[in-house]
Parts: sequence; structure tokens; C-alpha cells
Amino acid sequence: MIQFSRDRLTKIFDAFSEKRIVVIGDLMLDRYLWGSVTRISPEAPVPVVDVDRETFEFGGAANVVQNVQALHAKVIPVGVIGNDRSGERIKDLFMKKGLITDGLIIDKGRPTTVKTRVIADSHHIVRTDREEKRGISKQIQNKIVEYVKNHIKDVDSIILQDYNKGLLVPHLITALIRLATERNKHVYVDPKFDHFFDYKGVTVFKPNMKEVMDKLGIRLNSDDVLGKAGKKLLNELQCQAVLITMGELGIALFEKEKPWIKIPTRAVKVHDVSGAGDTVIAALAVAIAAGANFREAATIANHAAGLVCEEVGIVPVNRDRLFQTMFDEIQ
Repeated sequence: MIQFSRDRLTKIFDAFSEKRIVVIGDLMLDRYLWGSVTRISPEAPVPVVDVDRETFEFGGAANVVQNVQALHAKVIPVGVIGNDRSGERIKDLFMKKGLITDGLIIDKGRPTTVKTRVIADSHHIVRTDREEKRGISKQIQNKIVEYVKNHIKDVDSIILQDYNKGLLVPHLITALIRLATERNKHVYVDPKFDHFFDYKGVTVFKPNMKEVMDKLGIRLNSDDVLGKAGKKLLNELQCQAVLITMGELGIALFEKEKPWIKIPTRAVKVHDVSGAGDTVIAALAVAIAAGANFREAATIANHAAGLVCEEVGIVPVNRDRLFQTMFDEIQ
């Protein structure tokens, strides 16, 4: 476990507000229908939910955006929305948070990704997805690259948040990494299965344990296997560090020419791991931009994930609570 002095921790957290992060990825709208069940449908043996309210939240890469903002860093969201009411809702949610929206590019050929969850009497009844997974066009890719190129001189880091919904296609991935490398900007990646090994040369690659097992075709059932998997990813991706999130088991950090470490989860009581990976990548990028080394940043990110896992539902980390929790632990 990495130990901070109170001065060191304070210095890192105080620098959060001076940093600016670009988040590029699959933006989603999480729609919730809340109600109750009083009867079974006469048409089929399914419950009838009487809906009494509807709410909308950030989903996908938009949740990473709100986590970066919740840490008091400045954030520039970049992604694709459809020419529809759901796209307008995402833009409205961003504007209400005081976020800029000129990086939200409208693609008239695809719908905004929407995940609708029906919640009745505190039970999740069903989820419906409206999405288009095919890759975005070359024209949209060029718009994204041009937008990032116009802003990159003013940012500290780039987060690539991939949900395999069609935004981060191989050509765009390569172009963005090349652009960041030429400008000496850090790149942090939260991958999914499809383009797992396309993120070569980034700063930190952050898969979860299931993604590593699926992609490498192994079971991470011992520290020995975990260590070999992390080193393989370091070599294969030619990145500076690999951070594997493991849910209730914590995280494992691998750096070149350093012993790898495993950091146990900091959650007191795990209620919901949804969105924890979004919190980790956000906290990691902000902390390193603020001057933390990889181990310090991984420790901060692990504490952040622990706090959001104690909450029910997808919520961003609270910067002040995170600082106070870590500060109080220092002897």
C-alpha cells in the first residue's frame, strides 16, 4: 500500500482544479422508468409496471466526464449523438452541469445510445437498449480528430473510453494516439473486447479482469497468472503502465522495470460496482496530471472506486469526501 504524507496528498488534490482532461468515447443516456407492479398482464405472463416518474442520467463515457468534473478538474467531452430527442437530453444534461457541448458531434445516420431500465418496487424488471454498433463514418472520424487537434494544446491528458458502440474504430484510435504522442500528452484507455490490442503506445491501459481473461484466454486464478498476464499486456501494448481492475479484489498495477503491486479494495461495504471502472480511469488521469506517480494515482483511484461502490446506482465520486477519507487514514 502506498503511504502519503498529508502535505503530499494535499498538494496533489489541490492541483486537480488546474487540470484539463479530454474524454473521448461512447456517450450514452441512461433512462430510468420508476413505478410499481400491481397486476400481471392478461396478454402474457409478465408484470404490468405503472410508471410514475422518469429520470435521466449520464451513461457510458458521459459518466467518465462527470467523474472528472466531480474531482474538480476541467473536462472536455467528445463523442457522437444522434439527431434525436435523446441526443438533446445528453446535451441538456451537460449544459446543466456547466460542461461545454461543442465536442458533441451529431451523426444523422445513427441514434443516440439509450439504455432504458424499468424499476418497479425497487426491483430491476427489464432493460432495453437502443443503439447502433457499426463504426462511425470517416467523415465523423475526421471531425473528431479536427476538434481534438484544435483543443489539444490546452489540455493535460486524453481519456479514451471504449464501450464498443462504434465510436473508437481502429483508424480513429491510431490517429488520436499519434496526435497525443506528437503533443506529449498522456493517453489513458478503458478498453473493451473488439479493439483491445489497438491501443499501442498509450500511457495507461486499464482493462478489467474479465476483459483480460476473455482476450488472453486464461483464468486469473492466482497471483502468478495475474503477474504474467499484466507483463504480457505491458509488452504487447508497449504502454507505460497497465492497471487491471478486479472488483471486490481491488486493482493490480504493472509498470515497466518495476515489481507489480496489488492494492485491495477500499470499499467498506460493496453495494454496487456499476460505474466503478469509470471512476478509476477518471481519478487515475486527473491524479497523474496533478503530479502523482503511477502508484500514488492508482491508490487514489482505488479509494475513489471504493467510495462509489458503497453507493447504490451509478454515481460520481465526491472529491471532498475522497480527500477527507484518505487524509484521515494518514497516521
